Parts: sequence; C-alpha cells; structure tokens
Amino acid sequence: MKKLKVTLRRSTIGTTDRQRATVRGLGLRRPQDTRVLDNTPAIRGMVKRVIHLVDVAEVEVDQ
Repeated sequence: MKKLKVTLRRSTIGTTDRQRATVRGLGLRRPQDTRVLDNTPAIRGMVKRVIHLVDVAEVEVDQ
C-alpha cells in the first residue's frame, strides 16, 4: 500500500489562516516535522493547497 510522506519545509509565518489550518490538519507542527499519511484524495487536496510549504514523497508500506 502506498502512503505519502509529508515534511514541512517552510514556516507558516506569513501564510494565510486557511493555509495554517491545512498544515495543522496534516498533523505538521513545526519545520522539519514529518508525517506518513494515507494516499487519499482528501490528503492530496490538502497537500496541493500548501505545496509551496511542504515536500511530498510516495512511500511503500508493507502490511
């Protein structure tokens, strides 16, 4: 099963409230924070909204 590894690369200082809420919704708190999330359309939409702040990579997770 593929998942997304999302890392916050830039600070949310100077971003809109909507972008900050999206970053928090992804579970990211501070720069260099990383989360492995399910590869769903909802998560992809959230990542697309803040793509200028994060790095994204697909990872294979064995179950």
